[in-house]
Amino acid sequence: MTPQLPLAEPLPYRDPLTALAAAGGGAYTVLFDSADSGDARARYSYLGLDPVETFAVPHGAPAEPLRWIRERLARGAQPTRPDLPPFQGGIAGLLGYELGAHLETLPAPAGTGSDHPVAALAVYDVIAAFDHHTQQAWLIATGYPERDPAARPARARERLDQLRPRVLATAAQGPDVPPPALTWHSDVDGRAYRDKVRRANAYIRAGDVFQVNLSRELVADRPAGLDPLALYRAMRGRTLAPFSAYMGLPGGRAVCSFSPERFLQADSAGHVETRPIKGTRPRALDPAADARFAEELAGSAKDRAENLMIVDLLRNDLARACRVGSVTVPQLCGLESFRAVHHLVSVVRGQLPPGAGPAELLGAAFPGGSITGAPKIRAMEIIRELEGRRRGPYCGSLAWIGFDGAMDSSILIRTMSVDRERVRYGVGGGIVADSDPDAEWAETETKAAAFMAAGTDGDARGAERHAR
Repeated sequence: MTPQLPLAEPLPYRDPLTALAAAGGGAYTVLFDSADSGDARARYSYLGLDPVETFAVPHGAPAEPLRWIRERLARGAQPTRPDLPPFQGGIAGLLGYELGAHLETLPAPAGTGSDHPVAALAVYDVIAAFDHHTQQAWLIATGYPERDPAARPARARERLDQLRPRVLATAAQGPDVPPPALTWHSDVDGRAYRDKVRRANAYIRAGDVFQVNLSRELVADRPAGLDPLALYRAMRGRTLAPFSAYMGLPGGRAVCSFSPERFLQADSAGHVETRPIKGTRPRALDPAADARFAEELAGSAKDRAENLMIVDLLRNDLARACRVGSVTVPQLCGLESFRAVHHLVSVVRGQLPPGAGPAELLGAAFPGGSITGAPKIRAMEIIRELEGRRRGPYCGSLAWIGFDGAMDSSILIRTMSVDRERVRYGVGGGIVADSDPDAEWAETETKAAAFMAAGTDGDARGAERHAR
């Protein structure tokens, strides 16, 4: 009797970060890490090691990752098993913000900023999957890249045997040592950022756009010996969110993300969902003060208007790929609370037509409208002019795409990108007609302070001082 594919073996359940630490955080090691985030969507985590194919697009090179994705999905096409977590092998990796310039007609990316690749993707024929609700784990193998279905079970068994020791390994447990302290500096000071907000306001008043998502970048020199995985581990306890993820990249680079925001999700039947976030308030230890922050956000006309504009943009983006009349908005400006902040979150859904899949969906909607503005193309032109740097991973996406056509992906906010020489962290907000420059600067300070202390010098106020 032919074994059912993909093959799966139960593993002892444990924190997926333990398995990642034992395997090491080297190039093309990826963890989609939702454990302990306290969010209802945070059921599964996935660990990918030792991919069988990789694909990277450096800056300045022609980029055709969508065609590469289509070809690999066609080669590995395989239904999933309903008794296992949704991602059972396929493609995973980084889509940087500047990939948008390869999908639309836009000005060339800036010459300064992150040195991460435009895209870094890999095919993972074996995945370790963790179900945090049932406290179960599995090692799952697909048999890719065998083209002959009859040969796939043997290939899957061979790969299970190869990777099992790495996934089951236990790293030596020493005392928790924080990574070297990082000293942060903003790429623009408060005066310059406020001026950029005023210039964005001028474009809005002139009728160029309704909204521009403007950001600044906090940069720290990378200390000698900094291990990106140690940085991720140090940050994780305070900042874990439902779309947290770690990816190691060639050249000692890495992406350490604690994003609360979904970009695109699709199941194998082509049901699509995106969850844009616009509107932020800090959390407070005092319950009464925390409730006031939440109430203020829920009642903010400015934040709701900003959210509504992005919902309209994303309805349009999904409509480019989805069946006519299928795009709906089941949640508009819902209040959702995370460990460090409250957010207004909307939900937009659609249905892909037959023959369309993840590549078509990404081509229609990347990068996410919540981090560009509306209309998207003109907003991205203004971002290029005002920011004057490459965003790199920031505002891009980390995604997994299964061989059955299902996918899930994040918007890379709350994200540190580790370059060869620097560590970078972007903060920003949506600028609309009535945006106040002082308030917009203060919003970036709030977002920075809620995140920067974790894994650095342990002092949020110090992070704020460096950001000024």
